[in-house]
Amino acid sequence: MLISINRNIIDTLSKTELDIVHFINDNEDKFSELSIGDIARKTFSSISTVSRAIRKCGINGFQELRYRAINNVQKKDVRYMTDIINRSLIDAQETIDRISVTELLETVRLIKECNKIYVFARGLSEYVAEEFALKLQLLGNDVAFYHDPNIMRICSEKMKKGDLLIVFSLNGKTAELVESSQNAFFRGIPIVLCCCDENTPMSEFAHCKLTGYQQSDHSIKDYEVASRLSLQIISRLITDYLVVYRQNI
Repeated sequence: MLISINRNIIDTLSKTELDIVHFINDNEDKFSELSIGDIARKTFSSISTVSRAIRKCGINGFQELRYRAINNVQKKDVRYMTDIINRSLIDAQETIDRISVTELLETVRLIKECNKIYVFARGLSEYVAEEFALKLQLLGNDVAFYHDPNIMRICSEKMKKGDLLIVFSLNGKTAELVESSQNAFFRGIPIVLCCCDENTPMSEFAHCKLTGYQQSDHSIKDYEVASRLSLQIISRLITDYLVVYRQNI
């Protein structure tokens, strides 16, 4: 039985929530293959109701229940898939926990008050940065996105008062990004650094630093292709807040 319940717990559950608990316990053998959405559909409820029922039983969410189920699963493919899903969950949760609300709000203020935004990135982080720049443009901002080293260096030497530089870098150690940030810093340009390394040399140039989480082991060992999920989350936090702000002014 995945979820143990007693009379005290039962008294707190609605009929639908109790049906959900019974469904989970009756399908323990294949629970690892079910998503929370699958359970909601099969019990004619909603995802929020499933989540609430699980928490009322003293379990800290669906993922904890999934961990319990793993211990009883013998199929390796299911166990591996669960581990992979949990890696993304850890990246997301750890990144959100690390983000300073103060730094995030200051970043939004800088974006709202600047005249022009420059977005720099290299490698796989370029894809995150390019999407971020596009969203800022759609929100009415004057934005320029660059990934070419020479263009970044030249632009950083010509930035002027009222400009803002936002840098996306997984480790914050890419030479051309460090140099461009230094150039902008000495011109008095505020810099927002979005990265996943607390000890990056770019920290000394950053006005705001939004730091995500990076797991030490990479899926593809021979290449530097670590997940940029944390950078994507940071990008979304900024743009989503800007959207909410615009809707409430």
